[in-house]
Amino acid sequence: MEEMLFYDRMQFAFTITFHYLFPQLTMGLSLIIVYFKWKYLKTNNEQYNHATHFWMKIFALNFAMGVVTGIPMEFQFGTNWAKFSELTGGIIGQTLAMEGMFSFFLESSFLGIFLFGEKLLGHKWHFVTGLLIMVGSWASGYLIIATHSWMQNPVGYEILENGKFVLTNFKALFLNPWLWPSYLHNQAASLVTSSFVVAGIGAFYILSRKNVSFGKLFLKTGVIFGLISTIIVAVPTGDLLAKNVVKYQPVTFAAMEGIFHTEKKGSEIVLIGQPDVKDKKLDNKIAVPNILSFLTYGNWNQEIKGLDQFEEDLHPTNISGLYYAYHIMVGLGTVFIGLMVLALFQLIRGKLFETKWILWSLMFMMPFPYIANTTGWYTAELGRQPWLVYNLLRTASGASPTVSSGNTLFTLLGFIGLYLLLGMLFLLLVGKIINKGPHHVELSTEKI
Repeated sequence: MEEMLFYDRMQFAFTITFHYLFPQLTMGLSLIIVYFKWKYLKTNNEQYNHATHFWMKIFALNFAMGVVTGIPMEFQFGTNWAKFSELTGGIIGQTLAMEGMFSFFLESSFLGIFLFGEKLLGHKWHFVTGLLIMVGSWASGYLIIATHSWMQNPVGYEILENGKFVLTNFKALFLNPWLWPSYLHNQAASLVTSSFVVAGIGAFYILSRKNVSFGKLFLKTGVIFGLISTIIVAVPTGDLLAKNVVKYQPVTFAAMEGIFHTEKKGSEIVLIGQPDVKDKKLDNKIAVPNILSFLTYGNWNQEIKGLDQFEEDLHPTNISGLYYAYHIMVGLGTVFIGLMVLALFQLIRGKLFETKWILWSLMFMMPFPYIANTTGWYTAELGRQPWLVYNLLRTASGASPTVSSGNTLFTLLGFIGLYLLLGMLFLLLVGKIINKGPHHVELSTEKI
């Protein structure tokens, strides 16, 4: 059973990790595309319209990859996690069906119109279709995270005698206190990824001395959106989400912060340290006293419960993985804010386009928001373990009892090989789009 559960989890972890590389760009990029189209309508500067077309190609390619890699996850609910689907389908099936029927079809329908219908629609209606694509993309994220939030903090349900969960309060599902901080945090993080990609490609164009006018436009846009989104990820959304973890999953908070023993007179915040789960301590730690208590409760001396206050069978099953995922996410987020502050400072001074070390840094940092987003989701998922539905349904109870570990491993290896090929094809196609660049037009006299 343990081997079967391990491969079930590994397969879902691999497929969803690969899948989310694409939606995290499209959700944030949809907003930037709408911004470019709006700027074109406002200024009549063709530069913005060509920027819209350029990024829409990359958006469409990401969208296609997201669809292709998202479908297998739907099937895994019925193959690897049939018991989970049977017991909770009355609740999670509603939000997942709404995501497919409303958000996905809204996004996909207007994507085709946006790509091929500009001349037929005219620029104002073309902008409207772009806005609807963004609404569909963001609504899709909302409904997926509504499902995830119910698993983290189940509300508005009743458990029948046969063990099945049924929804008794539809309103409660969408007013879940876990939902809005998670959703806004996730969307801001998506915008961070998109901003770094836009700024990084802009920096590439400037450094390579090709499409320089577009490079300056992309760089400025990416830096401004990037600074705003990196701050929002930290405050208020990250802060609110962390306080939710403290309130609803205190054992998870203790594990991700590396608090093995309750600290009575205020809890320190650990900057660096390696968890020793066996001996229940952090090795080689560098910490700042009482800061965690202040950030969490606004009280320097507030007690924060450690793992010693909870039964061991309630502890997250991978404390080390949870601890590192959380600290990588927070560490990278701090670096992102610092880099974007420096870039904006140079932009205001009028020296950003000549400051090569910042341009190289922005280009080098393009993959790292993907890592931060991935470790952020790992923090959420590892933190919920050993539960599928927190405190109600354990992960082991949701797996399909009739699917052998050998079958799951075989298909996992198949997914790895197939996704490797898809990933290489995706990078090749994106590389060709970037290398070709937007259509060249001269800048108008308006300042970008």
